[in-house]
Amino acid sequence: MRAVPVALGPITVTNVKLIDLGAAVLLMVGLTVLVRHTRVGRAMRALSANLDAARLMGVPTNRIIAVTFGLGSALAGAGGVLFGIDQPAITPLTGVQPGLKAFVAAVLGGIGNIPGAMLGGLLIGLVEQLSSAYLSSSFAPAIVFSILVLVLLVRPQGLLGKVTREKV
Repeated sequence: MRAVPVALGPITVTNVKLIDLGAAVLLMVGLTVLVRHTRVGRAMRALSANLDAARLMGVPTNRIIAVTFGLGSALAGAGGVLFGIDQPAITPLTGVQPGLKAFVAAVLGGIGNIPGAMLGGLLIGLVEQLSSAYLSSSFAPAIVFSILVLVLLVRPQGLLGKVTREKV
């Protein structure tokens, strides 16, 4: 796909970036609806909370685990395609940095919180672009991982995560 610049007020982005954003939002909304409003989503949440209790309640745990892994693989594939569309060349190590930044985004937004991970990704992207513009592009990864350390120290549950007490 050929990248065509699109002016949105003072900001110029490419049509590919807008397609990526739109597809990511659609995937996020779809995943959120699936996890929160379907029987499969309810079963996934039950397995996450307590595998043995879910099994005792009749949840087909092996099938739900397989569905979860399949769904995760499909979403990873969709993310890889969306990322690859915008790259001029793909190498075996192309996805290492984005994968690490995705982990930082998930921690920043709150592990297990789908909209939080999306918000974390947008914030990480914004911080990375601003640090590249005003400091140096070589500092951007260090700033991103500094945010990870800061979040883990100050608010380990993430921006949209909930504080939970673990029962022992």
